[in-house]
Amino acid sequence: MSAIEQFTKLEAGMPVFLGGDHWVRVSESLAQDFQAGDSLAVSTKTGELLHIPSAEQAIAEGAVGKALNAFSKMGGVTDEQITRFFDLFVAALDNDKNWENILQTNQADVELAKARGRSTTRLEATDKIRKNMIEGLRGWMEAPSRRGEILETVEHEGFNIELVGAALGVVAFIFEGRPNVLADACGVIRGGNTVVFRIGSDALDTAKAIMDLALNPALKESGLPEGAATLVESTSHAAGWAMFSDDRLSLAVARGSGKAVDTLGSLARRAGVATSLHGTGGAWIVVSETASGEQLKDAVFNSLDRKVCNTLNTCCIVRRCAAQLIPNFLEGLSKAAERRKSNFKIHVAEGCEDAIPADLFEKVVSIERAEGIVEEAQVESISRNHIGHEWEWEESPEVTLILVDSVEEAVSLFNEYSPQLVGSLLSGDAAEKEKFYATLNSPFVGDDHTRWVDGQYALRKPELGLSNWENGRLFGRGSILSGDSVYTVRTKYIKK
Repeated sequence: MSAIEQFTKLEAGMPVFLGGDHWVRVSESLAQDFQAGDSLAVSTKTGELLHIPSAEQAIAEGAVGKALNAFSKMGGVTDEQITRFFDLFVAALDNDKNWENILQTNQADVELAKARGRSTTRLEATDKIRKNMIEGLRGWMEAPSRRGEILETVEHEGFNIELVGAALGVVAFIFEGRPNVLADACGVIRGGNTVVFRIGSDALDTAKAIMDLALNPALKESGLPEGAATLVESTSHAAGWAMFSDDRLSLAVARGSGKAVDTLGSLARRAGVATSLHGTGGAWIVVSETASGEQLKDAVFNSLDRKVCNTLNTCCIVRRCAAQLIPNFLEGLSKAAERRKSNFKIHVAEGCEDAIPADLFEKVVSIERAEGIVEEAQVESISRNHIGHEWEWEESPEVTLILVDSVEEAVSLFNEYSPQLVGSLLSGDAAEKEKFYATLNSPFVGDDHTRWVDGQYALRKPELGLSNWENGRLFGRGSILSGDSVYTVRTKYIKK
């Protein structure tokens, strides 16, 4: 008899081991909901017990299976066919009738999300989104592929060894509710990979419309195998948990909120799947004594045009120059808020309150939240332990301010409290900048605004996501995940 037995039911209070030396107990509600055939996943990162109903498991397994079957056929697909796929996808999105139908579906998604009190700033399919999707697809259409590229040749007497770029396999994506992510995710097809993705429930119907009207017809007409891009059609988080637990994946990519990404990354790692996690964001700007006021004002303004992962979140100003530079900091914030026809919000670290005019703590302003406009104090105190908290603002720029005794202290705070994504030092001292780069644990380091951290802007490549170093440095590649960075290397013996 096998020592491994399958759960058919759970009992409230029963322990489930976590990481070999800890356990968590089954709750009453989980015990009641669990049915024979269901699965239980454990997140070692968050300590959660995750219930995966058998129906959601089947949806995820079916989607991954379709992508895997498609990958087995991609070796016979030419680069010209892949280029044609992107060209046809562009043409379908550029078709006004198709886009009008997509917009109608998206408007229904937006209304439902608003009714649930959800943020819709990234959900809405706008003309700008359409343009960006088309530009991104054209970028993949023209991009080179590492598939079949000879990366290195080692010569021997009588034979050569070649290291050759090759497709990686099935790449899984889980995104928040952004309709443009389907175009982003398809970037991995350029290198001969296939993709399976789950999009947030808010945008699922929009995603289905894009699949039906643009993506799937482009796959079929270009001759790419069915399933080369597969959508997990489920609104349940459990389908995503099941997908990331599937050891048939070659790479699991998660983009979203910090806790959700931590959970997904934990599941993929337990399954032995390589991960690229793009969760908690929020950039930091450190202001040295040698920085100028104009430099600070401009950097703050240019880092707050909208809320994304590389938006300014925390500003550290050296205390000795605070009185001189805080007015410029406030001016940059004010200009950023005016641009969005709103007000700014500041969270000041405890012990630094005297840096900000006292009347701003008493001033009540309108702040736009996901649930609507609320009246709040424009400036509030915050615990030093929370200076890395990412502010998910809608239209009202929101930042944390902390005073430090030195740039070295700011670096220490960044390394301890930030998500370790973007760090920028405003300084007129070249040696200070070099030390900042050497000691800051961040993949992206600059000396100006923070919004440059973008694959399309910085590298002129469509971007699939930005990885922070909160979960450790990445092996063998940079933190900008792009389609041409998703590949493996095969080794070939060639007799002379």
